[in-house]
Amino acid sequence: MYDHALDQAKATHDKVIAKLDAADIPPSPHNYEVLYIYFGNLNPELKAEMDEFMQKSDLSAELCRELYEKYISDSRHEELVQKAGNEIQNTLSDVTGLVGNMRTATNEYSGTLQNVSQKINDADASDDIKALMDDVAKDTEKMLEQNQQLEEQLDKSAQVMEEMKKDLERVKREAMTDGLTGIANRKAFDERIDQMRKRADSGEFGFTLLLLDIDHFKSFNDNFGHQVGDQVLRLVAKTLTDGIKGRDTAARYGGEEFAIILPASDVKAGVIVGDNLRKALEMKEIVNRANGEALGRITMSVGVAEYLPGESIEDLIDRADGALYTAKHNGRNQVAAASASKAA
Repeated sequence: MYDHALDQAKATHDKVIAKLDAADIPPSPHNYEVLYIYFGNLNPELKAEMDEFMQKSDLSAELCRELYEKYISDSRHEELVQKAGNEIQNTLSDVTGLVGNMRTATNEYSGTLQNVSQKINDADASDDIKALMDDVAKDTEKMLEQNQQLEEQLDKSAQVMEEMKKDLERVKREAMTDGLTGIANRKAFDERIDQMRKRADSGEFGFTLLLLDIDHFKSFNDNFGHQVGDQVLRLVAKTLTDGIKGRDTAARYGGEEFAIILPASDVKAGVIVGDNLRKALEMKEIVNRANGEALGRITMSVGVAEYLPGESIEDLIDRADGALYTAKHNGRNQVAAASASKAA
């Protein structure tokens, strides 16, 4: 994937290590690879996004993780899907070839039987008939061998196809899962909310969106380090999944922001769910796993918006985001609901 000459690779490596050291970011494989791609100019979109971010803020492990999931992890999933597809295609080609050989052998065998039948009618002596039957026996044995080969190949192909099916299912799950928290990622969220919009517009049932943001996460991250910050993100994700029903969807929307989709729920129900989740999180204390030190409690603010039939997903998100801003502006650690009118 990274075709660099030795001197170029070494120069890029030195830049990566220097940048990681300067930003006090651990040289984990994900962090290293993102920066190697950045300094090596191997992905223009990744480079442009990182440049834009670093004009406003310092490099962080969180940014590296997001860029890895967006530009690197997804491409690997696509490569795995392509590989699985190629293997399936090869397997189908093998089976098709064997079936073709079997068809040819069957036609030849059918012709042999027709010829034998004609020759038996014309035969005058038992020796002639015996010779003909010997030919039939040989051709029958050949036919059985061909059939055995086909059965064995079909069994083998069935096993390969089953493994490929499992691999594709695993890759699909990974492609829709946030690597850090284990809940749905932004891609899964986008697909799910689009499904909900279509069902709502068809008159099946509506839904409500919650946007949730961890209060003061950056300062918490800066004070205690990125590993503790990751621990906080995982705790929030678990709190959300534990506090919703099976048909609801909790997703990591980006950074320290999460989203929840509540099917067949109105804004009042959304406010209740958001407040319950907020309270459940506030009750949990963060403990530094490295030394057992209690680091305090975390809170989150919540914005709630009920989908209005016919509005765009962008407008719905804007209204939920506006409500989230209100919750933060009013003091954080609270829930705010969007007005039931479309964004201008």
